[in-house]
Amino acid sequence: MNKKYNVESENVNLSNEEYLRKKEVLASFFLDGNYELMTFKQIKGIFNITKKEDYILEKILDELQQEGVIYIDSSKRYVPTASKNIHIGVYEAKSANFGFVRTKENEDIYVSSDYSMNAMDKDRVLVKIISNKTEDKNAEGQVIKIVERNIKTIIGRFEKSRNYGFVSPIDSKIKDIYIPKKYVQNIEDNQMVKVELLKYPTNSNKAEGKIIQVIGSIDDEDIDVKALSTQYDVENRKQFPSDVCEEVEKIKDTVLSKDLIGRKDKTYENVYTIDGEDAKDLDDGVSVKKLDDGNFLLSVYIADVSHYVKDNTRLNEEAISRGTSVYIPGTVIPMLPKKLSNGICSLNEGVKRLALAIDIKIDKEGEVIESEIYKAVINVKKRMTYEKVYKVLNSEDEKVLKEYAPFKEDLFLMQELALLLNAKRLSKGSINFDIPETKVVLDEDGKVIDIKPYEITIANKIIEEFMLVANMQVAEKFFYLDLPFIYRVHEKPDDERLRELNEVLYNYGKKIKGINNIHPKTLADILNSITDEEEKQIVSNYMLRCLKLARYSEDCMGHFGLAAKYYCHFTSPIRRYPDLFIHRVISDYIDSGYVLNNEKIEKYKIQAQKYAKISSEMEKEATQAERDFDDLYKAIYMKNFVGEDFKCIVSSITSFGMFVKLANTVEGLIPFNNMGDNDYYIFDEERRILVGKNIGEIFRVGDKLKVKLVRCDIRTKQIDFEYIGREVKDERKKGKNSSKKGESKGKSKSPKKNNTKRNKKSK
Repeated sequence: MNKKYNVESENVNLSNEEYLRKKEVLASFFLDGNYELMTFKQIKGIFNITKKEDYILEKILDELQQEGVIYIDSSKRYVPTASKNIHIGVYEAKSANFGFVRTKENEDIYVSSDYSMNAMDKDRVLVKIISNKTEDKNAEGQVIKIVERNIKTIIGRFEKSRNYGFVSPIDSKIKDIYIPKKYVQNIEDNQMVKVELLKYPTNSNKAEGKIIQVIGSIDDEDIDVKALSTQYDVENRKQFPSDVCEEVEKIKDTVLSKDLIGRKDKTYENVYTIDGEDAKDLDDGVSVKKLDDGNFLLSVYIADVSHYVKDNTRLNEEAISRGTSVYIPGTVIPMLPKKLSNGICSLNEGVKRLALAIDIKIDKEGEVIESEIYKAVINVKKRMTYEKVYKVLNSEDEKVLKEYAPFKEDLFLMQELALLLNAKRLSKGSINFDIPETKVVLDEDGKVIDIKPYEITIANKIIEEFMLVANMQVAEKFFYLDLPFIYRVHEKPDDERLRELNEVLYNYGKKIKGINNIHPKTLADILNSITDEEEKQIVSNYMLRCLKLARYSEDCMGHFGLAAKYYCHFTSPIRRYPDLFIHRVISDYIDSGYVLNNEKIEKYKIQAQKYAKISSEMEKEATQAERDFDDLYKAIYMKNFVGEDFKCIVSSITSFGMFVKLANTVEGLIPFNNMGDNDYYIFDEERRILVGKNIGEIFRVGDKLKVKLVRCDIRTKQIDFEYIGREVKDERKKGKNSSKKGESKGKSKSPKKNNTKRNKKSK
């Protein structure tokens, strides 16, 4: 079933059109209501397939299985999924005990370990619905077939026995791997190793593998970082295949005269880049003017990467497969080779660079009047940093003020326009999630020396607002041109997730009204009404969890969080493939005299659908890698402070304890046995609170506490705290007398009994 379709090797004269027609006929055959389950031999007989054509039938059947149209049952018969309430999707393990299957319809189906067929994270599976979705919970399913295994190797700690060994994976979602005797020779106990899987787990047997690499001893100081780097293949992925490098070497390091044909000369404009101090891939430049009529002219110049990364090249194929750059503390896995990302494609100061530009005319109220997209050549006048721009706008640091003196007027004009655009965007209902990102600070040796929130200032917000309006304008223009495109979409949240959010908002005296017809402004107004910044961050985080994930799509479905009807990613083609793809469409449209022929339109339609899916998947993988490294560095850093006290805020309440967040963005758990008293705690699922049955203590999301750090497990990246007391005396803590933030006096809801959890000390 794994043969590749190859006309020459089989001596069969079959065009691609004929092959697709045969596939369509066979798919229709399975979807016919009169179809009876058949084996390969029976299907072959029905369609009079000759022996010479067996491989074509095999390939079509294999593809239909991969696409989830059919599956093979235990009797080797082909079963159509449509009539059996069966879906194809990707299994996302949440722990060793359960996971979710994300279907192609973007639905999450809960699967317990008993019904998972031992699926592992990122496996493509067929799942059968055994319990339908309700207002209160996801649909539940049973995996009936693993279509494709994703995990081929595993990183973990080796534990040696006399005749065999086990590897305990660093990923706690994966169970131990059995290593037979013949593969444990010369491997020492407690070494961190890389294992190639030979057999996958079954209900009766563990997964089996062989050790293919020794990473180091678990006593090595940096072993955990080395192990995670090996898991994500960081060092290898930072390099590019030789054939890609050969293509890149042929690209010139400077802009050539022939490159200027058909471009507007904007080298005389005051174009600036504003980025972080350590940024090397500068893909956006901006310029702002105040017009005689009082309106603004914002020009956004984006590196014209598509001029150098051509379709049908190995360089382009590699960029597609990577999808995005991955930013890890201390390093980056780039989407494009450095010669491009840091060189000819980067809008470096004082050199000519090619750009795809958009001029946007904006009125005094922040409304866009008109815009124009064109190809340009620019010469950046100043490479600015967020830190220094902030100092200029706040008249700080004489040295910086002197350096930026020639650009001061432009910077204040940029600030004026950015504030105007921000006010207009918020008035339309765009949601500002005030959730600080984590900044991991490493020393020269790569050791973590600090964990802190990434500082966001007006300098960051200037660029953010300019990029947002550019993305919206580009998306709107090409939507109305009805050309193939990739959009950034963020769909309306599910009603049940909004009901969950209401449970948290209840504790703040807030409520979402009109759940069935929610508008983003409703959520934005709730956030804006919360004055305590720490509490606003926590509610923002909860709100974000209840919304759907933004993704890429060939269809324009709007962006809920931004309250935008049209949105795309246009401004970062050096590090995101969807941006690069739409640059190619835009450039081709301009170069073709603003008319694309049908052949190109059909080609771009197919590519848009394909690349949107790949890019969405690669974005999720990149986000997971970045999160894993951040969590690891947090655990390593906090291990230095075990036994010390901290102030924190309750970020989440579960049936097994409270999650709390420190000011430095580190999050950890207070399990019930660390509550420091002998009370009996009940989890009220409806209001997301903990209630002490005997003392009457109530804990809610947003409560400010004092805690002691008691455990940092670097392998599992888990951080545990012990409750000491409240940072601020809170009248809400007594259940019967509580009357603040949604707790109605004398009207406490009864907690659900099946969610009762007991402090271990009270047993």
